[in-house]
Amino acid sequence: MNGFGDPGGPAERFPHAFVRRLRAGELGSVPVVAGLLLIWIVFQLLNSHFLSPRNLSNLSVDIVGTGMIAVGVIFVLLIGEIDLSVGSVSGLASALFAVLNVNHGMPEPPAVILAALCGTAVGLVHGFFTAAVGVPAFVVTLAGLLGWYGLMLALMGSYGSINLDDQGLVVQLTNYYFGDVAAAYGLAALGTAGYFLAARREAKRRRAAGVPARSRGEIAVRTGALAVVAFAAASVLNQFQGLPLALLIFLAVLVVLDYVLRRTAYGRMIFALGGGVEAARRAGIRVTWVRISAFTMSGLMAAIGGLFLASRISSVSQTAVTTSLLMNAIAAAVIGGTSLFGGRGSIWSALLGVLVIQSIASGVTLLDIQAAVQYMITGGVLLLAVVIDSLSRRAQKTHGRA
Repeated sequence: MNGFGDPGGPAERFPHAFVRRLRAGELGSVPVVAGLLLIWIVFQLLNSHFLSPRNLSNLSVDIVGTGMIAVGVIFVLLIGEIDLSVGSVSGLASALFAVLNVNHGMPEPPAVILAALCGTAVGLVHGFFTAAVGVPAFVVTLAGLLGWYGLMLALMGSYGSINLDDQGLVVQLTNYYFGDVAAAYGLAALGTAGYFLAARREAKRRRAAGVPARSRGEIAVRTGALAVVAFAAASVLNQFQGLPLALLIFLAVLVVLDYVLRRTAYGRMIFALGGGVEAARRAGIRVTWVRISAFTMSGLMAAIGGLFLASRISSVSQTAVTTSLLMNAIAAAVIGGTSLFGGRGSIWSALLGVLVIQSIASGVTLLDIQAAVQYMITGGVLLLAVVIDSLSRRAQKTHGRA
């Protein structure tokens, strides 16, 4: 049995299986991880403070707002659609929260819930017009980009910006840190152990079904690599202020939604729809419902991301909705490995992609370079990611894997 399915194959078989996958176009997260390492090395050589505990800790919080929005975008990309409204929806939700909480004195918990429901409702509207009425998603969400931005301006009224309570729940989302070193190291240990157990269980399940599975050697190598990264990150965070609450919430969201996509019937329907609408319909999948749900999830995550972005600057302003926010959210999903062609990707794409984008932004800021350079670098990285995706799909078709 080859390295894909050998239940007890030695670790040295893993590199051969890995090389075969690369040649077959199954690149996974390799390109984005390599790109991220290259970006970090370059910026560290240009400025020794880039990999400092303070900068990396700030980076781990800065990625959360855009990362949450990118998670929702991934659901839409997986079904082969696009959502151009996420920036406006995030701004609308944060503006609604600020107006209800600050201007009208509503307690934060219900204001947060209403803001999240607002994003959910907006996504539901987009999904209805796209899936039930048949209007192209590009047109529906482009209209949403303009319309929801206008509604946000109307909500804000004459207020240029609204400052949030520094001690409030929302602001503390990105300002609270678990100072005990055990928190970061405990999370690293829990994450590593969880991955190892899940990987072994998945391999056992696949072998029982008679399909290729990762060898024990490959699982050991992957777990070891994850442990090194996780404990190194914990050590860096503990050298500054500890484990950020925002990062903990983001990772928890990624774990839960990754489980939803990879382990539930709903997740399988999402991927099936991305592989082909007609084939999914013939397989008995409720295509309209699944498409509506994907846009609904995008709206919800855009609202949550908007609250985290507002938390980071402790205010909501009319300039919060920018073209760069939309582009960064979509670029994060694509750069992280989610295909623009639908049917292929992972929730963890949001983490990898937003790390790349925010690392570029952080490095450019440290070097005091014009923002124009940041856009050019990000644009180049995005183009490279799409090219790699296209070449990967071509290679998979050549090897009969697509």
